[in-house]
Amino acid sequence: MPPALPEAVGAGAPPREIYLDACATAPPAAAVLEAMDRAHREAWANPSSLHGPGLAAAERLERDRQAIAASLGCGGDELVLLSGGSEAIHTALVGSDGPLEAGRVLLSAVEHPASYAAAAALARRGWDVQLLPVDRRGVVDLEILRSLLTPPTRLVSVLWGQSEVGTLQPIEAIGALCRQAGVRFHVDAVQVVGHRRVAFSRLPVDLLSCAAHKLQGPRGVGALLVRRGVRLEPLIGGAQEGGRRGGTEPVALVAGFAAALELADRRLAAHGGDDPLSSLRDPLLAALRQRQGVRLSGPEPDAAAGRLPHHISLLVDGPDGRPLGGRRLVRELARRGYAVSSGSACTSAGAAAGTAGTSAVLLAMGYGPAEAASGLRISLGPWNSPDDLAGLPAALEQARRRVAEAPG
Repeated sequence: MPPALPEAVGAGAPPREIYLDACATAPPAAAVLEAMDRAHREAWANPSSLHGPGLAAAERLERDRQAIAASLGCGGDELVLLSGGSEAIHTALVGSDGPLEAGRVLLSAVEHPASYAAAAALARRGWDVQLLPVDRRGVVDLEILRSLLTPPTRLVSVLWGQSEVGTLQPIEAIGALCRQAGVRFHVDAVQVVGHRRVAFSRLPVDLLSCAAHKLQGPRGVGALLVRRGVRLEPLIGGAQEGGRRGGTEPVALVAGFAAALELADRRLAAHGGDDPLSSLRDPLLAALRQRQGVRLSGPEPDAAAGRLPHHISLLVDGPDGRPLGGRRLVRELARRGYAVSSGSACTSAGAAAGTAGTSAVLLAMGYGPAEAASGLRISLGPWNSPDDLAGLPAALEQARRRVAEAPG
């Protein structure tokens, strides 16, 4: 049987595990499920059809499109609805081939695997792909970026919020440099949307990707924001989405996306624009750091570079000071009732399939291979409470000792 949803989203039974893996995906909120159910019942038809049911679906789709656009600070004509963050990233990068002459594309050394896959597709089309180094916090070196914003650089793609180590990149500064150089700039905001206000109209950004399932919306829907005047080649041809993404629009998924954004906006507005999850995260982080062998990776929560407000990333050593395997710690914590992760979900899927188990992100930040395999990520959501977190430091200590004592 699948694990029960947290009680905060309306499940009838207590959860088997305390879910602390919001950066992988968030459980759908009750209001999201209700919005999707209404759309399935009332707006089930093809929104391109001209009969009554089709017009009802088209009306619902347009209403939710405008709500999503308003939440993200863009015009409805700047919003392209598609299947999620990975498709949005590929559309932004691969879709730039054609409108832009093949040249150099710059990515940070701590991107999501989807960005590297899209960059590899550009490389097969004649583009030169170059990675921007980061410091020990995972922050892009702006001086090196500045030096590379000369021909043949035509495209820059940077992840705003790093899912493994929580780093927030200085998007405004990067965007200003790209604007000065006349270089197209894409931002992967998948981990940021829902945790801070995003006003696309005021950002020095040409393209911005996001996904619903990171903020308690449904899987299978996301958005690419496209600045007016920026041309893209669609990956899927068709008349929908202004000719930028073909296929019958998933009206119910879009309704869930709009509902999730509305919930996130209300939560931020109620706390002066700040994510209240930071007040839940900070005491937990302080308690975890008091435990022997536990270190923070990525920036400090109050550092100038900034950290995602719901995010904790740790490196864990055994009693002998040697790094412990993060994946083994994840399994031990699961046995103790806590669902956490080691690295990004997409990277973990690759590791399970037989690729290297160390984190490329931690390696890029200057950690050695053993440390890069010891990463542990805890990411919180609105369904969590202080009571959920009270036993985690002790559980981590138990897991740490168990992994250190076990062979292999």
